[in-house]
Order: sequence, then structure tokens, then C-alpha cells
Amino acid sequence: MTKLVKQNIKMFLDEVASSSPAPGGGSVAALSGALGAALTSMVCNLTKAKQGYESVQDEIAEVLEKSEGLRKDLIDLIDKDTDAFNEVMKSLKMPKETEDQKEERRNAMQTAFKQAAEVPLETARKCVQILDVAQVVAEKGNKNSISDAAVSALMAQTGVQAAMLNVRINLTSIKDTKYVQQVTTELHELLQNAMQKSAEILGIAEKNL
Repeated sequence: MTKLVKQNIKMFLDEVASSSPAPGGGSVAALSGALGAALTSMVCNLTKAKQGYESVQDEIAEVLEKSEGLRKDLIDLIDKDTDAFNEVMKSLKMPKETEDQKEERRNAMQTAFKQAAEVPLETARKCVQILDVAQVVAEKGNKNSISDAAVSALMAQTGVQAAMLNVRINLTSIKDTKYVQQVTTELHELLQNAMQKSAEILGIAEKNL
């Protein structure tokens, strides 16, 4: 299959809407984050060399570099999420006739489910980082694009919440209780962080609209 990121928007949406379980919510979460990063980059580009913003040019350039790095990472995660799901399906189809085969299948399934949790977990982490740079452009970027900075935050927040759901559904199949607890704790921290930062950015936008 053609890489998801190589498809046009209609092809990607058709693929999501199809009866195939992947791409699903995890890939959509990564796309949401990538869109948020792209909007932050746009505000940066609309602030560069703009009269009245001379004092923030170095900071804006730094933010642009970070947001573009995050955008690239999240684009990669769109396909990585679907690839991880496919590995889960592959492990489920492994033979289970003998005890050795059953043990090999169990181990492969656990490895695959962990990877299927790790990918959206990374998506959630990246989306929280987008909120950090979105806050800078909301505070210091081109005021004519304040609504775009706010939408960047909303897309990143959605990316966090959507990715978290995909982590949690995979955690239900993982037997390593220490790992599950560790990831659950991190998810809680990521959500708290994301909700606080997005609320602050929306507050900035409200004052400037």
C-alpha cells in the first residue's frame, strides 16, 4: 500500500473511512498534531521580517525550527501508527498448534501491543511540545494570525487526547503491569499539561480577538 503521507487528502480520508481498521485513530491523532505544528510554523513565517516584531525575530526563528521538526516527526508517526497496528494483526495470525508456537505467539503479541502503545504515546508527547511553541507565537507572533495560533493549540490538544485513547486501548492487552502503570502515569501528566497549556493559549487569543 502507498504510504499514507504520500496520498492526497481525499485518498487518505477514503482510506480512513473504509472497512479497514487501519489507518485509524492513532494515525488521525498524528495528523492532527502535524496540522497544529504547521499552523505554528505559518504564524512564525508571517512574523519573520515583519515590521513591529524586530525584537522577537531570533525567538521566532527558533520556534519555527522546533515546529518544523515536530511537524516532520508527526508526519512520520502517521504511517508508524498504522504499521504498528499491522504488526499486532500479524502476531494474532501466528500459528498456535503446539505449546512452543503458543508461547512464541504470546511473546510476539506482547511485543506488538507494546509497540502499538508506544507510537501514539510518542504522538501525545510531540503534541504537548507543539503547545509549548504555539504559546510563544500566541504571545509574540503576528497578532493578525492569533486565531491560527489558537487553532494550532486546539489541534495539538486534540492530538494529545486522541493519541491517549489509542495508547489506553493497547494497554488493556499488555500483561506487564509495571509498564502499564508507568505509561498510565505519564498519560495523566501529558493530559494535565496539554489542557493547561491549551487553555492559556485560548485565553491569550480571546484577549486579542
